[in-house]
Amino acid sequence: MYHQPVLKNRRTLLERAEKFISEIYFTDCNLRGRLYGDTCPLESISSSLSQQRIPFLEAVKQNFEPYQVGDTFGPTWWTCWFKVSLRIPDSWRGKQVHLRWESDGEAMVWRDEQPVQGLTKEGEKTSYVLTECLEDEEPHSISLYVELACNGLFGAGQGSMIATPDPDRKYSVQKAELVVFKQEVRELLTDLEMLVDVVKLLGEGEQRGYQALFTANEMVNLCEPTNPSSFPAARSLAQKFFSQRNGESQHTVHAMGHCHIDSAWLWPYEETIRKCARSWVTVIRLMEKNPHMVFTCSQAQQFEWVKSWYPGLFSQIQHFVEKGQFIPVGGTWVEMDGNLPSGESMVRQFLEGQRFFKQEFGNYCKEFWLPDTFGYSAQLPQLMQCSGITRFLTQKLSWNLVNTFPHNTFFWEGLDGSQVLTHFPPGNSYEMKGKVEDLVNTVKNNKDKGRANHSAALFGFGDGGGGPTQLMLDRLDRVQDTDGLPRVQMSSPDRLFSELEADSSLLCTWTGELFLELHNGTYTTQAQIKLGNRQCETLLHDVEVASSLALCLDKTFQYPSQQLQILWRQLLLNQFHDVIPGTCIEMVVEDALRYYQDIRTTGTRLLRVSCEALVSKGATTQTGNTDSTDTSVAVLNTLPWERTEVLPLAGGAPEHQQPCLALVTVPSVAVVSVCDATATKPAPLVSVKVQDDGTVLMENGILHAVVNKDGGLASLYLVKTNREAISHGCSGNQFVVFDDVPLYWDAWDVMDYHLQTRKPVVEVVRPVQVSSPGGLRGSVTFTLRISDKSTITQEIILDAMCPYVRFNTQVEWLESHKFLKVEFPVRVRSPNATYEIQFGHLQRPTHRNTSWDWARFEVWGHKWADLSEHGFGVSLLNDSKYGYSVYQNTLTLSLLRAPKAPDANADMGSHQFTYAVMPHTGTFQEASVIQWAYNLNNPLRLIDHAPGFHTASRSAFSVSAAAVILETIKQAEDRKDALVLRLYESHGSSVTAYLTSCFPITEAWHCDLLERVDPSRPAPITASGISISFNPFQIVSLLLYLK
Repeated sequence: MYHQPVLKNRRTLLERAEKFISEIYFTDCNLRGRLYGDTCPLESISSSLSQQRIPFLEAVKQNFEPYQVGDTFGPTWWTCWFKVSLRIPDSWRGKQVHLRWESDGEAMVWRDEQPVQGLTKEGEKTSYVLTECLEDEEPHSISLYVELACNGLFGAGQGSMIATPDPDRKYSVQKAELVVFKQEVRELLTDLEMLVDVVKLLGEGEQRGYQALFTANEMVNLCEPTNPSSFPAARSLAQKFFSQRNGESQHTVHAMGHCHIDSAWLWPYEETIRKCARSWVTVIRLMEKNPHMVFTCSQAQQFEWVKSWYPGLFSQIQHFVEKGQFIPVGGTWVEMDGNLPSGESMVRQFLEGQRFFKQEFGNYCKEFWLPDTFGYSAQLPQLMQCSGITRFLTQKLSWNLVNTFPHNTFFWEGLDGSQVLTHFPPGNSYEMKGKVEDLVNTVKNNKDKGRANHSAALFGFGDGGGGPTQLMLDRLDRVQDTDGLPRVQMSSPDRLFSELEADSSLLCTWTGELFLELHNGTYTTQAQIKLGNRQCETLLHDVEVASSLALCLDKTFQYPSQQLQILWRQLLLNQFHDVIPGTCIEMVVEDALRYYQDIRTTGTRLLRVSCEALVSKGATTQTGNTDSTDTSVAVLNTLPWERTEVLPLAGGAPEHQQPCLALVTVPSVAVVSVCDATATKPAPLVSVKVQDDGTVLMENGILHAVVNKDGGLASLYLVKTNREAISHGCSGNQFVVFDDVPLYWDAWDVMDYHLQTRKPVVEVVRPVQVSSPGGLRGSVTFTLRISDKSTITQEIILDAMCPYVRFNTQVEWLESHKFLKVEFPVRVRSPNATYEIQFGHLQRPTHRNTSWDWARFEVWGHKWADLSEHGFGVSLLNDSKYGYSVYQNTLTLSLLRAPKAPDANADMGSHQFTYAVMPHTGTFQEASVIQWAYNLNNPLRLIDHAPGFHTASRSAFSVSAAAVILETIKQAEDRKDALVLRLYESHGSSVTAYLTSCFPITEAWHCDLLERVDPSRPAPITASGISISFNPFQIVSLLLYLK
């Protein structure tokens, strides 16, 4: 009957099979309508609403009121706890019984005081399995609790996913009942779904697609939905199709369960803790049922949260880690932004992450895992290699707006030449569903066909959590080796990369940064977060330096290692790739700013304690006692070069100095009294004069600047060479505003067309006035109006013996979809500009010859950018900005944006920041631009009340080569009698340098970023100091043992 030679039309047969498994059409008679059998109401359900996220043991003590399915509760971000009593009918013996629960929010089932299952409709998890096969001896009466968060998988956006959250949204439970689940129907539905997808994905040109079509049609002919005895015959047809195998050359897909959970995004940090628990406990249940399942999971911070809040669940995770099913990956504290954190912050991401994974799970991660960040620094390969990682997985460059990245599997070569094997899953997703489409796209999109025959497929709901489902596993199990599709094997990152390494001879190499041609606005959005990050990075650096020096002077000093770890982890958390970029909701911004304030408060206290120990020990060393009425002020320089700078003094100045200012000279990494540091006499002083035409002339013997009435720089001369920096007929320090309306991703994107909307800020509220007439410091101030809502007030400062003009800026900013920048058109011609990145710098084009050049119309950098021709250049320095643009001869610094989603108030309010312009002769390396940018960001620290403190001018640490930066001085993680010093080559040169110290050092060893000593590489201690050889942009860490 079923094989009559009737015409088999592709469209009608395909649609027939689709309708047979449809959730919408013909459910009264199709197979889908038979998935559930009998239902039974719950015995009782009651609820208790809480504004806070409270622990289980506290929740069960609350007052519970009867709840009717359909009743609403809320609002957004509250939690509703449900107490559920149920009894399974005796007549359901031998059947699979589920609690079916459908609600708007994200739910967690608790049983016997433990979390057991996540339930989220958006994550296709709407049932909790009470029993696979009901037996008489099983409990039929059960009490459960359901914790329901009043937010969806992606928060609570009003109208669209990334819109600001709706604070008044109400939630409800639409379905809460016992139901018989028909596993045999589920199996047949999965067979047919996969066959239908094979038909659609392989298309009309493939014979295999028609074989799938006819198989599905025959199955529909055989299957009677109301008669389960007809199912085996239908299933045998599917099994025959799926078991027809591939040839040996077929591509292999390495399937891995995955659950990308943003540590904060459209929901606050606190909710992420529960997202982790909901997602991971569900994974544990799947692993218990599917021993072959493998799940990859990153971010040590999230593991730490679960360990603290859900210790029972964490123990289960440790068990499955030991079994090799639950695989920690990534090696970092969070999946951080790949552009904005400093070099040392990135080191600490690996240090904190790898040490946590080693301590809790017994192993370091072998793979760096960063699937969803907005670009990747050229220093990451070296940071990986020095952290014990040689493999990298991401996929975000598939989002490129302009150019298609040419590889999926390749060697990525970093700034110093370090290489890591890199894989972009060709399916261009980290949340596949195990469908045929995912597998077909993995093969079709592979840009390294012929070079790499293995690819990853990461399956599971992600971003907001959720993770894999049983259905995804069932789909993949069916097509492990099915002709017409790639081979599929449940795998691990280690197995995937081992296969790629074994056959890597034909792989290509990509050198330099992995620049994402999208989300360029993230370099600027949420300026207060950027400022907090930079300031806290600087503060923690200084606390570590001062504490290390105190430890060297006094072995009884208690180095604040535990407090510093807490502060560093707070800072690292805020570097998550939706927080520091500013692409999160307002609640997260508030949390982040509060964390920065905590770091400032505690860090300032720790710095004060260490400085007091320094001056106390210094006074004792010098005078033999501390009984002195001398209340001199000391100054701390935490940078590794001598600094001569104008320093504000809160309590007045020494004799012959400008009121409240002093010109001090402080050795590298040293503390000296201000009295001892002010022997330097400036020659010449600063002069500030109003000229006849109303412009102001500012001079300090190095620079000659003319400021227009509107604050623009009409002229900026280098006095020594009589070289003008500002382009003829133009003004530097020109503020400009652009319309800033992206296509969708508001906080993320600035589009190239915004450049066509440039409008100079020209309205003067208060013209330039002299605020300090000169001496050690001269300054002028002015105010401009951006609009009827926003103004700029700026102080332009020139200090004695300083090679740059500084711009202290305050902006009152109340705009909507506008972008504020400042421009410096300069007399320099070069095809490339240079930008500081982590532990080095790189060049990017100043022209738009190709689409790759054009796509970099807005780029990122750290403390400085430079545009130089032979013999002369101009650098732009800043204290908290990351967005730049250098087109032709104009240096542009991005200042403020005004997106309205996901935070409607992003960047609204008052902002204070500083930038500086520095013309120079020679190269920026020869002009010490790198050092001056550090100086701008790392102010000299005043230590008040330093009784009896007078020191000889001696440096605690110094480096002989200007190219080498001593970045970090800290106590070793596992040795209280040792310091770790981190240095890097900053010029792009090969050099040997000598590190000297005034402290006795018994041994020096090279170590990696995890502070593991290399026993084959002692650092030789010579009469000139510790000898260290550097390649260009190399990072070197030393472990120093103190006497």
